[in-house]
Amino acid sequence: MRVSIRKIANKQDEQVLIECVEETAEIKEIEAYIRSKGTEISGIGTERIMKQFHLTDVYYFEALDEKVFAYTLEDVYEIKMRLYEVEEMYAKYHFVRCSKSVVMNLMLLDSISPALNGRFFAHMKNGEKLMISRQYAQQIKQIVMGGNLG
Repeated sequence: MRVSIRKIANKQDEQVLIECVEETAEIKEIEAYIRSKGTEISGIGTERIMKQFHLTDVYYFEALDEKVFAYTLEDVYEIKMRLYEVEEMYAKYHFVRCSKSVVMNLMLLDSISPALNGRFFAHMKNGEKLMISRQYAQQIKQIVMGGNLG
């Protein structure tokens, strides 16, 4: 696969063009990564000030006590969305629900290991372990093993 970069004068004219024979799972994964790279979210960090951060930096979203938090490597941000909205809005960027209260970023998933009673652990690249409940285990297994991230 060839990769070429051409410099242009105007930021507004920037674009990424993917030319392919077939739109494979790998191509869709590249597309999703490119689209998510420019996506920013606002949230209130631990210092209680509003900050913007990149969606690609989020390992997972978690709902706790009627609030939704985004977990990055550096900080935890409270965001003004419901978990189902996060799931719907960011599904195309490889975010998938893994339990009743967690939506994880499959792009930052390191591995999956079995737990008890049909559950699994998602080992994230930051070292955290997330529980994958039985309800979502089959869907995640299909996505990860089938290579169908798009």
